[in-house]
Amino acid sequence: MKAVLPALARPLLESQLPHDLEVAWWSSPADAKEMIGDAEIAWVDMQPTRLTEETLRAAGPALRWVTTIYAGLDAFPLDTLREREATLTNGVGINAIAVAEYAVLGVLAAAKRFDEVVRAQDRAEWLRDSPGKIELADTKAIIIGYGAIGRLIGERLAAFGVEVTGVTRSGSDGTLTPDAWRAQLGDYDWVILAAPSTSETKAMIGAAELASMKRGAWLINIARGDMIDDDALLSALSSGSIGGAFLDPTNPEPLPADHPLWTAPNCMISMHLSGRSQTKMFQRAASLFLRNLAAFRAGQPMENVADLDRGY
Repeated sequence: MKAVLPALARPLLESQLPHDLEVAWWSSPADAKEMIGDAEIAWVDMQPTRLTEETLRAAGPALRWVTTIYAGLDAFPLDTLREREATLTNGVGINAIAVAEYAVLGVLAAAKRFDEVVRAQDRAEWLRDSPGKIELADTKAIIIGYGAIGRLIGERLAAFGVEVTGVTRSGSDGTLTPDAWRAQLGDYDWVILAAPSTSETKAMIGAAELASMKRGAWLINIARGDMIDDDALLSALSSGSIGGAFLDPTNPEPLPADHPLWTAPNCMISMHLSGRSQTKMFQRAASLFLRNLAAFRAGQPMENVADLDRGY
């Protein structure tokens, strides 16, 4: 049995791997693409993500399991994996705490307009009043995508006195279903995107949704940049029909220096740093991989198995 694994994870994995597992440690995209041809197991996360896709498309018929640190699967050639009948396990939970904290950071920064405070400091200007006066207590948040990350966001906002409503596919535990949340957008002060990226979520926030939001409400995106229609968002920001937007991901990434979102009014961009704002990602990923490797070899159920048809 052969596995293609990242050299970066070698110090965390090597001593705990089974002796009969043949491992090829890749350190460059070219290495990974060359090594994957006869591999049964592959961990080939790379940036930009097109390199991951290219590598997986080069895999041979032996491929049986692909693992990733990422929760979103938009970078993966799901058609190729379906053809090979390969299992894909994702990284749901690995970055959940860090990403959830970033979402709360976005809400707090928007409520107190801390972006304006920082800019005043850069100018050495002593502000005489607070540019942001929203108290989180008694405000309302809707979290579209109430999974591992969404629930952590909800728990943390609830501690600030925010009334939280989640959106899930099933509508269980008092959450709204995908066909119900749009009609209620005007009730919320914070609209938070935490859903997986699928064909159903692309441009899910467009002109109609932004027009339905409460005037003064903020859009917080810690999911994927393609969930928002940028032209519609720019129009809403310019007209002041919403309070503002806190965007961790954007579309594309990196955002070009001349993109109008950089200078749009009441817009904060955090350059998709949420998942990177931690030091435990690889340790958690390695532990998850080792647990799943043991299950894979024993023919037992693995953790975080993705649905290749749904895309998450």
